[in-house]
Amino acid sequence: MGLAYICRPGASRRSTDGRSTDGGEGTMQARAQIGVTGLAVMGRNLARNFAHHGYTVAVHNRTPARTRELIEEFNHEGAFVPAESIEEFVAALERPRRMMIMVKAGEATDAVIDEFTPLLEPGDMIIDGGNAHFADTRRREAALRERGIHFVGTGVSGGEEGALNGPSIMPGGSVDAYAVLGPMLETISAHVDGEPCCTHIGSDGAGHFVKMVHNGIEYADMQLISEAYDLLRQVTDHTPAEIAEIFRGWNEGRLDSYLIEITADILAHTDPATGQPFIDIVADAAGQKGTGRWTVQTALDLGSPVTAIAQATFARVASSRGELRAAYRAMPGGIRPPVRHDEAARFVSQVEHALYASKVIAYDQGWTMIRDAAAEYGWDIDLGAVARIWRGGCIIRAAFLDRIRAAHAANPGLVSLLAEETFAAEIADAQVPWREVVASAAHRGVPTPAFSAALAYYDTLRAERLPAALIQGQRDYFGAHTYQRTDRPGTFHTHWAQPGRPETEV
Repeated sequence: MGLAYICRPGASRRSTDGRSTDGGEGTMQARAQIGVTGLAVMGRNLARNFAHHGYTVAVHNRTPARTRELIEEFNHEGAFVPAESIEEFVAALERPRRMMIMVKAGEATDAVIDEFTPLLEPGDMIIDGGNAHFADTRRREAALRERGIHFVGTGVSGGEEGALNGPSIMPGGSVDAYAVLGPMLETISAHVDGEPCCTHIGSDGAGHFVKMVHNGIEYADMQLISEAYDLLRQVTDHTPAEIAEIFRGWNEGRLDSYLIEITADILAHTDPATGQPFIDIVADAAGQKGTGRWTVQTALDLGSPVTAIAQATFARVASSRGELRAAYRAMPGGIRPPVRHDEAARFVSQVEHALYASKVIAYDQGWTMIRDAAAEYGWDIDLGAVARIWRGGCIIRAAFLDRIRAAHAANPGLVSLLAEETFAAEIADAQVPWREVVASAAHRGVPTPAFSAALAYYDTLRAERLPAALIQGQRDYFGAHTYQRTDRPGTFHTHWAQPGRPETEV
């Protein structure tokens, strides 16, 4: 297949930002403002999104049949330039060339980069819109920078629907690359209150790092919601349909979010094959694609205590360990009679408090991790802007993100959400019900790893003194790892095996 100009009637002149405006159809070789290679669902939908916004889009896939399918099905939606070879694809792109790769993270991404790089010139850019590990992005960006090519690791959140209708977009890379690419990404992103859900996150791997943390928060949010459902099901004896109505009510208040909305829809759904609640015929073993695991592993490297995110990730792992679960299943548990009918409404309110407080903690852990990484890698990340671009398009979009944005805008040095007055007041108000929910879950044997981890994290950081002092003593005793004192500066070691156990300053 040679290059063909496929477009809507009236799409040849371009506006000042490069988008097509009007003109006639033609068959001459086209010049595309953006190219997408890798036309699985996400790549195809992003290409269509660009086309919907007036851009001429070059499209390419390793399997040419997929390119032809896109053209046959969607050519009426905008201006596409199909290419069967990588040479045709690159030749279709205007300078500076902007090509987005949407392939599997890892070796496949490296293979595509290696294939295309010899055809590119200084000033061109490769945009990786997949879920790449940020360390790989840093490596790729440094290597391509030496050749004068911009590499833009870009987090894209919102799934296939967001990719088509407006995702949250988190590009990293250089400021110069964003100056050229940013207006296009902002145009196709979701918009909230007239603002694009896209901003330049920071240099090299910052965009993919922030997307990774987004997914870690997503793990925690989903686990917390699932624990809330489980508590309502087991403690109050509500049916899934009744719990769906509870969630719909919550979605009209401070828990207003996409995940709460879809949870209500899922719980209200009846399986057409069995007539049973859909939730009861789904296997209780949750999968994952690795970004939650990356978040936890990276948090350990950074020394960032993302305990709620970690427990949510481990909960997914535990759910899939069938043989291990079978070995534990016959073991005794808590007492599980449902609460009395007149107590159910109170318990529902307590769970709402616990869910909200735990959610705030999980998000705060994510923001702390981003701040820690920015310090480690020299990224200048606007934490308020991160909250702003997550308000629409992405999976964790929620009403309270605007409050997080406002909090960081008012105080760019904000250390924690709990240092902001209104969030602090809400957590204080949630104290009693939050603790009662976790205690009730433990008494009844209902697992709440994320609720419990969030509360323990809160209590750990608010404690005036922690048992870490004993751990320091233990480390010094068996390994001479030293310790600090509270009464004077310096580093010390006690000679535990000597008479009188003398202490020396190291």
